[in-house]
Amino acid sequence: MSRLLHISASPRGTESISLGIAETFVQEYQDSHPGAQIDRFDLWDGSLPEFGPDAAAAKMTVFGGGTPQGAQAAAWAAAVATFERFDAYDRYLFSVPMWNGGVPYKLKQFIDVVSQPAMVFDVHPDTGYTGLLAGKRAAVVYTSAVWGPGLDSRFGNDFQSTYFLDWLRWAGVADVQEIRHHPTLTGSYEHERKRAEDRAREVARTF
Repeated sequence: MSRLLHISASPRGTESISLGIAETFVQEYQDSHPGAQIDRFDLWDGSLPEFGPDAAAAKMTVFGGGTPQGAQAAAWAAAVATFERFDAYDRYLFSVPMWNGGVPYKLKQFIDVVSQPAMVFDVHPDTGYTGLLAGKRAAVVYTSAVWGPGLDSRFGNDFQSTYFLDWLRWAGVADVQEIRHHPTLTGSYEHERKRAEDRAREVARTF
C-alpha cells in the first residue's frame, strides 16, 4: 500500500492557491489509488521544531562521531523525530508558493531540520554527497503571481523551483513531477488554474 504525505508550505488556508491545487491532486489520488494512506503535514501548525544553536551543535557532534548531551540531545531528538515522520512515506506532495523569488521560510526550516547525516544524506571525502531518499517519489505544486516562465527579471526570478528541485535531487529523489500555476499579472487566472488542476489530476492518476 502506498503512503502519501502532503507537506504544505503555505499559511493561507482556504485562500491558498497552492493548497487548492494540491487538494485537487489528493482527491484524484484517493480515487485512483483505493486503500492508499494519505496524511498531511502543515508546516505552520506548530509541530516543526526550530533548528537553532543546540540543534546545530548537536549536528556537529554527530558529524564528529559523538553523542549529543543535555539540551543538544533534546534538540537532536526533535530533528530525528521530524525526519522519521517524513521518512515513513514513499510518496510526497509538496505545495510551494513563491515567496520573494524563493520558497517560504518554513519550508527552508523543514529542509534544515530533516537534512541530517545518515538520514537524508551521507558524505565521503572522495565521492562527496550521497542522497539517502532513493526510491521515493515527489510531486510539487509551484505557484507564483508575478513571475512566470518567459518573463524577464523585472518580474522576478525563479529561485523557488530551482532551489527545491536541487534539494530533492541532492536528497536522492529522482522521480519528481511538477505542477505549475503562474498566471502572471496580465494572464488569465481561470485558464491557468484549470490547466494546473488538469495537470494535478494527470500526475495523481499515475503517481
